[in-house]
Amino acid sequence: MKKKLLIILLCTLSVAAFAQKAKPKAGAKTPGKKTTAPNKNAGIKNAGSTTQQAANNNAANKPVPPPVQQQPSVTDTTKKQAAVPAKPFERPLDGYYKKSNILSARVTPYANLRESDVVFSKRLWQEIDVREKSNTYLASPKSRLIDVLMDAVMAGELTAYDPNPTKDDPGGDMFTKPLKPEEAKGRMADSSLVEKRDSLNNVIKSNMVAGEFNPDSIVRFRIKEDWMFDKQRSVFEPRIIGIAPLIKPKATPGVELDLQPAFWIYFPEARQVLATKEVVNRDNDATGLSFDDVFMKRLFTAYVVKQSNNKDERIKDYAQGIDRLYESQRIKKTLMDWELDLWQY
Repeated sequence: MKKKLLIILLCTLSVAAFAQKAKPKAGAKTPGKKTTAPNKNAGIKNAGSTTQQAANNNAANKPVPPPVQQQPSVTDTTKKQAAVPAKPFERPLDGYYKKSNILSARVTPYANLRESDVVFSKRLWQEIDVREKSNTYLASPKSRLIDVLMDAVMAGELTAYDPNPTKDDPGGDMFTKPLKPEEAKGRMADSSLVEKRDSLNNVIKSNMVAGEFNPDSIVRFRIKEDWMFDKQRSVFEPRIIGIAPLIKPKATPGVELDLQPAFWIYFPEARQVLATKEVVNRDNDATGLSFDDVFMKRLFTAYVVKQSNNKDERIKDYAQGIDRLYESQRIKKTLMDWELDLWQY
């Protein structure tokens, strides 16, 4: 019995040893299949790929650090600031409330007047001197009357008329010939003759060039007005027809000329412009008075230089010196007395 068990054990070990020898080794050729020679570089590549793959796996398993923000350089900051549009400038309010009433003011129209209701009429020409104490506000640097008129003429809001006498307009104040804005401005400044010469010093062309206008040089204004009595309303009132700034034209040495109108402005047309321009008041800044209010309420002093007469004479044609002022006051008193004589007490 022991011999049988020993024989079985030996057979089992023999079979196991034979099976171990029959198993092919790693890298050995397999019968029936074509094999190629091993490539050393491939092994190196495989090894490198394996190593790289392992490194990538390790890197994937590691936590990714947050990106580091780089500090912008001076150049980058400048570019970013230049790319942002600048905020538009907003002028702060000069005060604690906005003066808008004067800008939206409207002209109060005259009462309707019929020819049959006018029982008395007298035309006067008066002059306003802005150097007088009661008229200095008309020449204030903050708001000059001449600046208001000139700005409106240059902007095309008002029409300036030629003051030179013609056959149809002997006095030059009937608004017969309109002037261009450049022509009106040229009359306000001293003009100089500019000549263009050729190589032989011969005059080819010459023209008048207007100089710089100084608004402080205008010290007088002339107004043309009608004093009328309306029997329908029982009112004796003046109504201004035109206004003109006065200038002194150039003359030869030794000859002194009187002040002459630079141009005439039709006053009913100018009222809308004057109504939106505030007057500087020396007593109260909140009066809200416009230049139109000044003329409508007669807040100025003036003296008469001419009244309508059959000889078309001016006061200076028959009175001299202080007598001219007396004559001016006499004409004003005559008008006031005519109105007072209408009433009975």
